[in-house]
Amino acid sequence: MTANTLVNSKLVCVALNDKAQLAALDGTFNDAPYKKPPTQPVLYYKPRNTWSVDGAEVEWAKDFDGNDVAEMVVGASLGVVIGKETCRVSAEDALSYVGGYTIVGDFSLPEQSYYRPDIKGKCLDTSAPVGPEIVAADKIANPDALTVTVSVNGEQKSVFELANMERSVAELISIISRIMTLQAGEIIAVGFAGDRVAVAKGDKVVASIEGVGTLNNTLGGA
Repeated sequence: MTANTLVNSKLVCVALNDKAQLAALDGTFNDAPYKKPPTQPVLYYKPRNTWSVDGAEVEWAKDFDGNDVAEMVVGASLGVVIGKETCRVSAEDALSYVGGYTIVGDFSLPEQSYYRPDIKGKCLDTSAPVGPEIVAADKIANPDALTVTVSVNGEQKSVFELANMERSVAELISIISRIMTLQAGEIIAVGFAGDRVAVAKGDKVVASIEGVGTLNNTLGGA
């Protein structure tokens, strides 16, 4: 299975959708350069060069001079797979546009700022594994009741209950569909735990959502 069989055209990720993270950053967002907390979802893309799959090795990132970076982190999210063209839909109708659910991993550089899109930190080759499969939407009664866990080398490092998201899955689909038309097969990663997990070369990373699946990847560079 290739990444292209799971993602079609767009992989849109939602940052700052962890209520606890937003609360912790409230003081920061009231200072320059932000001046106020975000009033809309903070989005970023994982472009095609980042797409990968279950079981694949994730490349250890390099700096501008071609040297290995000192640090990388990982987060994981429920991936909402759009089932049909979605444009300006209401939150009440939004879940009827979902074709299925999967898991999205996001390997990146540590985030220093949310003021501008972090192209350097987020667009690393092979840094967005998706999978292991797409579970049909009717198999998941309430996506907001799911829990995302991340383990490294067999040790659980992160637990994120989607009930603690600032915006629900339906709200996000509705808002994003008013920014851009979503097509069948495109994916929204709806939210990551605010505290990303530090990883090292050779680490085995497992992201899991009960009822959706388990995504396994290994960091290269060891």
